[in-house]
Amino acid sequence: MTENYQDNPLTNDELAHLGEGVVAYLRQMDSDDLRGKFPEMPEIASGLKLWAVFAADGRPILLTDQRETALAGAMQNDLTPVSIH
Repeated sequence: MTENYQDNPLTNDELAHLGEGVVAYLRQMDSDDLRGKFPEMPEIASGLKLWAVFAADGRPILLTDQRETALAGAMQNDLTPVSIH
């Protein structure tokens, strides 16, 4: 018999850790958006298109101007890269 989420829902803690240590999310972002999300980030030029790599829990791992470098960074950390929009 196949279980579904209604029979065995994830707890908030389980959901928060889903994909941890396995998945990395890649997203192209504007430098202005990054500054808003990470106020502690050093000053960078406005209007730059950058690639951000995030852990499954949302922690930033890597910031680069090349998609290939973002992919390589995820794989170097033994994470499966997944693009998000």
